Amino acid sequence: MGIVFGTDLSGKVAVVTGAGGVLCGMFAKTLAEAGAKVAVLDLNEEAAQAVADDIVKDGGVAKAYKTNVLEKDSLEETHAKVLSDLGPCDILVNGAGGNNPRATTTKEYFEIGDIESDTISFFDLDQKGVEFVFNLNFIGTLLPSQVFAKDMIGREGCNILNVSSMNAFTPLTKIPAYSGAKAAISNFTQWLAVHFSKAGIRVNAIAPGFFVTKQNEKLLFNEDGTPTARTAKILAATPMDRFGEAEELNGALLFLLNNQAAGFITGVVIPVDGGFSAYSGV
Repeated sequence: MGIVFGTDLSGKVAVVTGAGGVLCGMFAKTLAEAGAKVAVLDLNEEAAQAVADDIVKDGGVAKAYKTNVLEKDSLEETHAKVLSDLGPCDILVNGAGGNNPRATTTKEYFEIGDIESDTISFFDLDQKGVEFVFNLNFIGTLLPSQVFAKDMIGREGCNILNVSSMNAFTPLTKIPAYSGAKAAISNFTQWLAVHFSKAGIRVNAIAPGFFVTKQNEKLLFNEDGTPTARTAKILAATPMDRFGEAEELNGALLFLLNNQAAGFITGVVIPVDGGFSAYSGV
């Protein structure tokens, strides 16, 4: 415990939202390996506790907190507990987010006759589903930042790291709400970086390309384990011709949080995508 990829976070308190999931759970473990005391936040208390238990078992310091990132009262309650248990927040990783089937079209392209068919077309997108996706991603980043960034005021070396996505650069078919919400995250990252620049808080984001998670595995693989047609399209548009491994996000994560290596970097969104965002398709 102490230094990972040259980043020593000993003495720091890191708060990670959505940390019961695959990628953000890994972020929490990586920050602990670098020496941080980690607050593991997730609406799924059992999943959060499992991540915290793994960290403690490996010699780190972590506590799990059931938290709803869409309710400020829930966040304030967790904030008070984190202050008492671990201390003031130095690092906030806004990882909570996701999509919803009610905000997803069945087909990539609208065709005449879709309105009368059983498919979910653009005209069938559910308002509540779209609102949920926007709230979970954008409001679920804004509210934790409001609550935990207060700890950072007047203290050196504090950071906020948001999680954007490839679809923030160019929207992906079928998921208009999620694409728009992640574009909002990238824009908000830039806005917040400027807003907090005089307070000494750096704000950056990483934009993962395609990684297999519980959320997307049914879109990427059939029940028999064979790749879907969407997987074929993704890999054809990814010059490195594979999905990313979760651990390959750690370098960007720790670099952006390293105040020696990245002390003059704020307001950037770093793609970790195997070349997807650079490839024109030709």
